Amino acid sequence: MKKWLIALLLALPTFVFAEDTLDTGDTAWMMISTALVLLMTPAGLALFYAGMTRSKNVLNTYAMVFGAFVIAFVVWIVAGYSIAFGTAESAAVQNIIGGFGNVMLDGIKWTDLSGTYPTYVFVAFQGTFAAITVAIASGSVIERIKFSTWLVFVAIWGVVVYAPVAHMVWGGDGALLFDAGALDFAGGTVVHMNGGLAGLVLAILVGKRASYPKSAMKPATVLLTALGAALLWFGWYGFNAGSAFGANAIAGVALLTTTIATAAAAITWMLAEWFVYKKPTLLGIATGAVSGLVAITPAAGFVSVGGAFIVGIVGTLFAFWGVTVLKKKLGYDDSLDAFGVHFLAGLFGALATGLLALKDNDLLWDGPLKESGDRMGQFMVQVESVVIVGLFTLVGTVVVYYIATALTGGSRVDEDSESMGLDESVHGEKYINN
Repeated sequence: MKKWLIALLLALPTFVFAEDTLDTGDTAWMMISTALVLLMTPAGLALFYAGMTRSKNVLNTYAMVFGAFVIAFVVWIVAGYSIAFGTAESAAVQNIIGGFGNVMLDGIKWTDLSGTYPTYVFVAFQGTFAAITVAIASGSVIERIKFSTWLVFVAIWGVVVYAPVAHMVWGGDGALLFDAGALDFAGGTVVHMNGGLAGLVLAILVGKRASYPKSAMKPATVLLTALGAALLWFGWYGFNAGSAFGANAIAGVALLTTTIATAAAAITWMLAEWFVYKKPTLLGIATGAVSGLVAITPAAGFVSVGGAFIVGIVGTLFAFWGVTVLKKKLGYDDSLDAFGVHFLAGLFGALATGLLALKDNDLLWDGPLKESGDRMGQFMVQVESVVIVGLFTLVGTVVVYYIATALTGGSRVDEDSESMGLDESVHGEKYINN
């Protein structure tokens, strides 16, 4: 009797999912991928950014990234998921958002599946993408934005900007850019262009740091930044290979192309810096690696080994130019180069995907390349997608900024707080206690 009861209990999960096609291998991989992407934000990105800021703002920078993650994830559960992946009653509305039928995950049962793994896992996986996207933007405005304004901005932006962009690109049939056939394997437009451009908009609206660019603003510790870059690289396997949505051959392709592009990118930045400034820096190598990760993200599961080299090398050269030339020429204060690295490398990766994606890739979704082998047609669809996402993010971020500013009585800390440093003036803490 006891053995029979134990056998029944062990078989219960099979009975629960019997009518569906739950795959334990896919489920395990997607849960691991979710944990890897989670690691990227409150550990990887937070350390990467914190090391680059001045010592008096290290803890505030970390808090901005950590705070962005927890708020953005909660907002994702409350409404973001429904807007991004729900189904609207009107076809016109479905072009832009998915509706509000799944607010607070209403209508989604724990037994529901997304393909071969539980829908709850898909919700959590996509939630980590929503969180890191807005966290990327923080790098453009560290050391001068009010913490309260930033947190309110995060909450509103996740609903008003991120969720609709995610829907338009990844929302399935009826979604504007998905129906057009735009290719974005793991977030070149949805995450990196989106977050990087939002950062630039915020940097311009908030204004430059006091004494920028006259005074030297040296990183607190490059070692933290290098450690953050390593953690980002590690977590990025969940980001890219996890976007195959299963333990399958495409996940293997994404894992390899991600590694190739990142290594090639780190070498490229190091050599470019060595040639231009006569010294290869650890900060440059770490930044190059992250640029390669960004560039390969939209293409990871679509391109060949050769394509991965091209994306990693050229995408990083775009980022290097943005950080070392464009920023100085235009004079904006993108504190930690969120725009230069994430937007520009992501932009190149998104466009290059149309030119380099393999026609026989099993994961290509409907579009000119898959339907007729029209590579130039696919490239034009990619152009359309980056323009639409760029305009939507630009306008949406401006609107959200002014709402957040109105709710918090201004977006910028006072001069004394900025001079003292936000660690002590805002949080009452010090990174280094003398």
